[in-house]
Amino acid sequence: MEEPKNAAVEPTPDEKQKQPKPAFISIVLEYLELFTLCLCAIMLIFACGIRLCRVSGDSMLPTLKNQQMLLVSDILYTPENGDIIIFHQTSDVDPRFNEPIVKRVIATGGQHLVIDFKQKTVTVDGVPVDEDYIQLIYDGEYHIFADYGMSRGVFDAVVPEGHLFVMGDNRNNSSDSRSSVIGFVDARRVLGKVLLRLSPAEAFGVID
Repeated sequence: MEEPKNAAVEPTPDEKQKQPKPAFISIVLEYLELFTLCLCAIMLIFACGIRLCRVSGDSMLPTLKNQQMLLVSDILYTPENGDIIIFHQTSDVDPRFNEPIVKRVIATGGQHLVIDFKQKTVTVDGVPVDEDYIQLIYDGEYHIFADYGMSRGVFDAVVPEGHLFVMGDNRNNSSDSRSSVIGFVDARRVLGKVLLRLSPAEAFGVID
């Protein structure tokens, strides 16, 4: 008996496999593949020395503000004067310092550092440091350097090799290398250099 001309023909199993998948499934698979590749790329970047850190406190005002998110990198990085860095300094005295700390590098190993608290000057190897980034006004008076007991009037020292002398930009509200709690920072404890402010959105930008 001859089959009607308009009768529906059931596709074979092979033909079913060859039929195109619904468009939305293809789109989902493409996005899933893209997401997986991006996730792998992000994991690779972070494994190679990129990390995120959040500012805690006001010691780096006006450059950095409390709770801003920072992008930090230690890829092929050697600390230099003026860099803003993240480091980890273990302290048995104050638990606040048992977490990543953000400060600015003022002098590196072997450099001669002189801080004159009365004249409000910083010199490194005899050259005055231009510090237009520091917080100048505090409690209505002009104070640039706070003395945390490391010196009275003038701090004069050569930074040990392999170490850094760091200070916060908000000089009268910063516990840093002027404090015996932190002191000279072992360069091996540096987690990286701050490259970018990521948040909030209005503060996004490269760090000077």
